[in-house]
Amino acid sequence: MALVQIDNVSKIYQTGEMQVKALQDVTLSIDEASFVTFVGPSGSGKTTMLNLIGCLDKPTKGKVFVDKKQVDAFDRGQRAAFRGSVLGFIFQAFNLFPVLTTYENVEYPLVMIKNESASERNEMVSKVLESVGMLNQKDKFPDQLSGGQKQRVAVARALVTQPKLVLADEPTANLDKKSAVNVIRLMRSMRDEFRTTFIFSTHDPGVMEEAEVVHTLEDGRLVRKK
Repeated sequence: MALVQIDNVSKIYQTGEMQVKALQDVTLSIDEASFVTFVGPSGSGKTTMLNLIGCLDKPTKGKVFVDKKQVDAFDRGQRAAFRGSVLGFIFQAFNLFPVLTTYENVEYPLVMIKNESASERNEMVSKVLESVGMLNQKDKFPDQLSGGQKQRVAVARALVTQPKLVLADEPTANLDKKSAVNVIRLMRSMRDEFRTTFIFSTHDPGVMEEAEVVHTLEDGRLVRKK
């Protein structure tokens, strides 16, 4: 069953008198519990695609459906609520709060968008930190962690709300090869455990090898699928 459906989507940015065609007439579907990546050169439309799926932007033309809802028709409040309940994000730069511990960074989205009690939050955070092998680092601050450990915390934070879909924009860009492989395999194991759909954008050949479906974008057009 399709979790994401992109129907004849184009996205054009206006920069002064110049039009930038970030996406052009893209149609595709992504099934539930998939492990999918978008690849292509810089400027090919990978990040734009993730932004549309993640309700961070709207298409110029076409429709975007996520979890059977037409998200491009949402207003700002609906987009925010949908992101909080359905989506998780893993960022290239980790985006951890330096003044919060590992535990507090992972707990943060639960405090912001969920109504669980402190004991329920503790159970959820502890479970996901154990799943990513970071429970024994829960009291450390980001500057006390390695790059691979920070990315594990970012994965845990994305999963703690139990989203149906996780979007990751160049998630291995700041990691050495060994850490990158470990993090991607960790995400696959999380997919297998939680049935979460993962969608990446990447230049990393290691991520491409681990992906089950690879969509190639060139000049905003979908040109190939593995």
